[in-house]
Amino acid sequence: MGWLAATLAAILIGYGVAGLAGGALPAHPDWRPPPPPAGRVEIFVVSNGVHTGLVVPKRAAGVDWRALFPAGDLADPRFGGWDHLAIGWGERTFYLETPHWADVRPATILAAALGSRRTLLHVEHVPRPIAAPDVRRILLRPAEYRRLAAFIRGARARDAARYPGYGRDDVFYESNGRYSALRTCNAWTGDALRHAGVRVGRWTPFPATLLWSL
Repeated sequence: MGWLAATLAAILIGYGVAGLAGGALPAHPDWRPPPPPAGRVEIFVVSNGVHTGLVVPKRAAGVDWRALFPAGDLADPRFGGWDHLAIGWGERTFYLETPHWADVRPATILAAALGSRRTLLHVEHVPRPIAAPDVRRILLRPAEYRRLAAFIRGARARDAARYPGYGRDDVFYESNGRYSALRTCNAWTGDALRHAGVRVGRWTPFPATLLWSL
């Protein structure tokens, strides 16, 4: 079985090296934030060390998320009074069956890494984030924000079923797209930013490489 262990180690090392390289090679290398004061939209990338997501204002640059992600979908609609949404994407089983990191099982990780078309958007109604090491603030031009919004809208399945979130302020929606080791939740966040035209790593499967590339 030594050869099997060596092969798995080589795959994991190669994956890690590729992920680091993908984060170091920027897409849209000439992109710069818009100068003040004209029409800037403030968004955020947030990380919990394993998973990243986008935080966007509910209303900006002609985009209004309140109809697509209404407060009435929450366990407690009062949380809909917050003025931002935190939006992440991921594999359905991983999201719904591992509410705490202690619940994560190797079989769940392996199944997600091998690929699954059962994906969800996780949407939380939140206040504007405060500055922190695991938060990146990004300023977008209105057209860039509208491209980002189009990417997010495209991720939500048509007539998407919804599932209860982890608490009173969040909810899951069925999503489009295939999750795998090549397209993780963090790679999805990077894809969204690249679609908007932001300078970001070409492939960002890890939260650290995503944050470093911004």
